[in-house]
Amino acid sequence: MASVPGPGPAGSIIAFPGRIPSQIGFSREELQRILDLYGRMVAAGQWRDYAMDFSRDAASFAAFRRTAERPQARIEKRPALRNRQGMWTLFGEHGQVLKRGHELAGVLAPMERRLLRAVDE
Repeated sequence: MASVPGPGPAGSIIAFPGRIPSQIGFSREELQRILDLYGRMVAAGQWRDYAMDFSRDAASFAAFRRTAERPQARIEKRPALRNRQGMWTLFGEHGQVLKRGHELAGVLAPMERRLLRAVDE
């Protein structure tokens, strides 16, 4: 079978070349990391529900202790801030910025520390 002439390696697929996506989303690896933390927090009894929001400027994941409350934590991805303070932000329950960064793992660290418990000897 002959390859299709054009830019890029043969067999590569470009979804809507030249078109800017209408919304920001999480990659599979990012979502896996966030949902892994969510699952551990559910197992610890900290969180019970979550919501995701995808807009043109940002994607956010909010975790709730109870459905009717404000989110206990909100993780936001804003690619426009990639070259400034980092595209990842962790917000607390009252909307305060807990952590900003370029790497998702570093931004999730304060939430993961909540899972650590001291063991009595």
